[in-house]
Amino acid sequence: MSSPRDRDGFDGPDGQGWREPEHLGGGSTPAGRPGQDPAGATPGPTPDAGPPAAWEPPGWSLPAAEPERPVRPADPSAGAPPPAEPRRQWGPTPDQIAGRQPGQVAGGGPEPVQQPEQQWAPQQPWGSAAEQPWAPGQQQPGEQPGQEQGGQRGFWGAARPARRRADRVGDQVFRYQGDLVGAQGWGMDNGWVPSDGTGPEDAVLAQLVAASPVRPSKDDRPGNVLRGRLGSLELVAFDVVYTSGRYAQPRWAVTAAPVLGELPSFRLSPARFWKHRTGGLLHLPSGDPEFDTRWVLLAPEDTPQLRRLVDDVVVRQLLLGSDDGDELWSAAGHVAAIRPDGHRPELIQHQGRILTAVVGALAALR
Repeated sequence: MSSPRDRDGFDGPDGQGWREPEHLGGGSTPAGRPGQDPAGATPGPTPDAGPPAAWEPPGWSLPAAEPERPVRPADPSAGAPPPAEPRRQWGPTPDQIAGRQPGQVAGGGPEPVQQPEQQWAPQQPWGSAAEQPWAPGQQQPGEQPGQEQGGQRGFWGAARPARRRADRVGDQVFRYQGDLVGAQGWGMDNGWVPSDGTGPEDAVLAQLVAASPVRPSKDDRPGNVLRGRLGSLELVAFDVVYTSGRYAQPRWAVTAAPVLGELPSFRLSPARFWKHRTGGLLHLPSGDPEFDTRWVLLAPEDTPQLRRLVDDVVVRQLLLGSDDGDELWSAAGHVAAIRPDGHRPELIQHQGRILTAVVGALAALR
């Protein structure tokens, strides 16, 4: 009967019969077998044999690389720096002109070596402007084109190009083109009377703005009013000014002509404009395809006066010859023309010519 301590018959009780398994290099002769010296005997000389070969799986050791690859000899000049090019001499040196050797003064002795003194620039006080070696109208050395002198400073005081308002496309499109000072000066030269839009005679202007084709806000009011005569027609020119606190900005320029008697309600606008508050208004075509393509006449009813308006040759020529930027309407006893932007002398005269023709066409059949 075997026990856990039994070695399965590989060796005896004294362990002398144990042998290596075959897959771990078995095949060596165990101790105490024939061909070996008995225990306690002096071992004799053994033949010259190498160390026992350890077991390796098939294909573990790779064959030697044959034939050997030739090794390219190292180039000794590979790490050397390239030879320095000789310094070019474009003209005679001052020593050659004076007829002396380099390093020799005019008297014949060696030229003394002088140590240059370090010059420190005077410190400018904080925030003071130092003298510039260039003229005010010239470009600063190293300055990029389009950079203005005295422009904004970036982080840590680094100069950055100033952004000119005239260079931005959006400012060119939406810039204020009115000429308030020019319009006031032109009116004074032509005998027009200025007003601030708060007088008793200016109350009707608020009603005229409220009935206009545009959509004014509650902060828009008439301002920069001028009253005078243009040709045979009395006119009033003013701006619809947006006011908020101390801020005031002209939004529309209006020129109106007072009309005596009954005046039909109408609205004459370019066809490309968006129409507001057109409920109850009828489209009255003129019969001219070119005029009807560019202009639209809206009115509550068709009347002979309005037919005369669209049939008038002068009115149609003036409107077709314009840039389709004005809207005309009648309200509060006035015929008015409105355009975005502030007033200027050219705009007053342009709208005055259109109003003269419109008022003349409306008064023809009365």
